[in-house]
Amino acid sequence: MTEILFYHLDRQPLERVLPVLLEKSVERGWKVVVEAATAERVEAIDTLLWTYADDSFLPHGTDREADANLQPVLVTSQPGRANAASVRFLVDGAGFPDDAGTYQRIVVLFDGHDPDAVDGARVQWKLARAAGHDCTYWQQGESGRWERKA
Repeated sequence: MTEILFYHLDRQPLERVLPVLLEKSVERGWKVVVEAATAERVEAIDTLLWTYADDSFLPHGTDREADANLQPVLVTSQPGRANAASVRFLVDGAGFPDDAGTYQRIVVLFDGHDPDAVDGARVQWKLARAAGHDCTYWQQGESGRWERKA
């Protein structure tokens, strides 16, 4: 059974949350795929991960690179996992993977200010629950800490 975490972004944008979650994943020794909805968004995330903090380095690459299989964090807009990732992040409405059950963890990040994104996350929640996955829903509280809501 895959653990699926839904992060409702309403206090901080994806650009602040994603690098922190990816850093924690890499610290745990996990290989990660980040799937965005478009190739343009892949480029934006790639740039973000190089520039989000002056004092951090997050090793990553995109699926266009020859050494994609060696990347601890691989950013793509395609299904699959060239780097043999055990964790998949879905951003910007990226679809739920057909092979969801083969991952240790899937993290769905969605913009709580976008009604279409919220509706899409609800659909993904229902699909994941129907498939028997262990789903949790997280939202930031007043203090900025993530709180489990479901």
